[in-house]
Amino acid sequence: MPFTYEYPRAALTVDCVVFGFDGEGLKLLLIERGLEPFKGRWALPGGFVRVDEELEHAARRELHEETGISEVVLEQFQAFGGINRDPRERVVSVAYFALTRLDDHRPQASTDARQAVWFNANELPKLAFDHQAIIQQALTHLRSRVRVEPIGFHLLPPKFTLTQLQGLYESVLGREVDIRNFRKRVLAMELVVALKKEFQRGRQRPAQLYRFDPKRYEQLKKSGFQFEL
Repeated sequence: MPFTYEYPRAALTVDCVVFGFDGEGLKLLLIERGLEPFKGRWALPGGFVRVDEELEHAARRELHEETGISEVVLEQFQAFGGINRDPRERVVSVAYFALTRLDDHRPQASTDARQAVWFNANELPKLAFDHQAIIQQALTHLRSRVRVEPIGFHLLPPKFTLTQLQGLYESVLGREVDIRNFRKRVLAMELVVALKKEFQRGRQRPAQLYRFDPKRYEQLKKSGFQFEL
């Protein structure tokens, strides 16, 4: 026999903060809400958790339903439970963040989302609910993690230049980094492999292409290596 409770309970939702990088700046995926409350306002992909559903499954389902995106690594980072964060009722939201390559995913809105669009993370529109606060916490989390773990490589194409890698870190950290010191530290860790005879060509002189070596990183971790940029 199922339990019943005398006291009212808070509803539970999930929200997904999905970051991308286009080679010039950090991007954030938002949807335009098609329903009230905040109809027509931009928001994070997300929604209510079903009674028989695991949290991560709910996050993946909502992300796929509202943006068409799947096959991303989601990481839970914080819960948000402000009493008045949702005008409908008391709602607690569990937030996830993900890093992905823009070329791997073409957002396509569906269900209760009118649009799904990549925005510049530094130029966001007015958002629904407390999603601005959620995004700020996600950025803080990302900035701390990207300096001590090589998660930033999830945002780059499989083949990249050191200039692209530097641009990524500057976009995430929100500040310029010293070119010589940055490249020296990157190459000293021996986690990026120069691709023989492969260069990125353009108007300027060709630039050496590299790839990240995840096996090398796992080997180094076992020996006590600490990633730091």
